[in-house]
Amino acid sequence: MPQQVPRLLAVFAVVIAALIVARRVLTPPTFGELGHYRAVAVDSIAARPVKYAGRRACAACHSPVVEQHAGGNHAGVSCEVCHGPAAAHVAAPLDTKPVISRDRALCERCHAFNPSRPLGFAQIDTVMHNPRMPCIGCHRPHTPEPPVAPQDCSACHGQFARQKAVSRHAALACETCHETPVEHRTNPRAIRPTKPTTRAFCGQCHGSPDTGAPQVDLRTHNQSYVCWQCHYPHYPEAN
Repeated sequence: MPQQVPRLLAVFAVVIAALIVARRVLTPPTFGELGHYRAVAVDSIAARPVKYAGRRACAACHSPVVEQHAGGNHAGVSCEVCHGPAAAHVAAPLDTKPVISRDRALCERCHAFNPSRPLGFAQIDTVMHNPRMPCIGCHRPHTPEPPVAPQDCSACHGQFARQKAVSRHAALACETCHETPVEHRTNPRAIRPTKPTTRAFCGQCHGSPDTGAPQVDLRTHNQSYVCWQCHYPHYPEAN
């Protein structure tokens, strides 16, 4: 037996013994009684002062606003996300008022351009989009639909627009490849644009020498795949 094997076994034995001891010594006594946490943490949390009142408390006095809010794009956003903790206001409505922020920074927390946000989520370029103007000047915060349906795809697809702008497809309008119903601009999640489903679509440019686009032989070039399965269409450099 190689000399390294007993040494490795000894190391593993020491590590395992240390873990067993640490678990018994360092693990809080009530850990695991109610789940993967300290059971006494429930009492510690319950002893902290209540700050948030919840949507139902808001509806008790502000039912018209709550009904309006429930039918808008902010329906999933709790009142206190924008207005701050409201428990003190519920306990003494005349003494404590909720926050009504008109600062653009509040809306920018969610709507400033960030490529990690979900596809189609409304995002803006905070420098270019109505600078210094309060968001509530054009958008009603409880039902924040835009006053005019955006005509530029970059309003919701900023990441795609930025990538396409520096690619070989920069001069192509989005509708060149995507059939986009008018209703998509006002109800984007329910009405979706299409995308090419056949190789012949890309072949209109890349299978015809007269277009000046990079050419491929569609008869032999990866016949089992649609082009965008290998080439990212918004930045279609060959891979």
